[in-house]
Amino acid sequence: MLLLGPPVLLFALITWQVVTGGPLVGLDERLSEDLVRPDRASEHLADLGNIQVAVPVLGVALAYVAWRGRARGGDRWWLPPLAGAVAMALVPALVAPLKEWTDRPGTPAVPPAVGYYPSGHTATAVVAYGAATLLLLPLLRSPAVRRALVVLCGALVLGASYGLVRRGYHWPLDVAASWCLGAVLLTGLWLLVSRSSRRRSAGTPRPRTGPGRRFGPG
Repeated sequence: MLLLGPPVLLFALITWQVVTGGPLVGLDERLSEDLVRPDRASEHLADLGNIQVAVPVLGVALAYVAWRGRARGGDRWWLPPLAGAVAMALVPALVAPLKEWTDRPGTPAVPPAVGYYPSGHTATAVVAYGAATLLLLPLLRSPAVRRALVVLCGALVLGASYGLVRRGYHWPLDVAASWCLGAVLLTGLWLLVSRSSRRRSAGTPRPRTGPGRRFGPG
């Protein structure tokens, strides 16, 4: 609960402001006016949150994690990739009803429509790239490679988020709310996988250290 509490509370606060038209919404709209500058670069960055881009990256990571786990003979090798796939599937299951309920209109840079809160593209980027990173990290031995993977994940998420706001596809609060939603899903994924790893380690028999093993026969 200590890990899940902050993103849940922040998401609830942002959602409350969006639904009631609170002071954060006015600040959000003014910030968007300063940030929106549609160009080709922002278009390409926003595409990082497309399902066609982000989900295949996660799919490759899930397949590799499953292959490594099965090759190592783990009893529950299937659990981490399954948990990652479930986390990704929860994104549209949560975002779609929230969009319909909040019914938030888009920015002036897009055609008149509603259903922009929260940002599905941002949530897709956060969970797809974040889940891939969380599942791959335990398999990497080099600290430098692990750091590079975390930096790459952060760059992809921030790039997609910036592109969505800069292009005018979403208000900044739409993106911030999806960060919170993605943080909740990734925290749940991390807790599940880490708990499974601890159980697996606890169930591994320890090597014998008695006299027979130490001195051998004869």
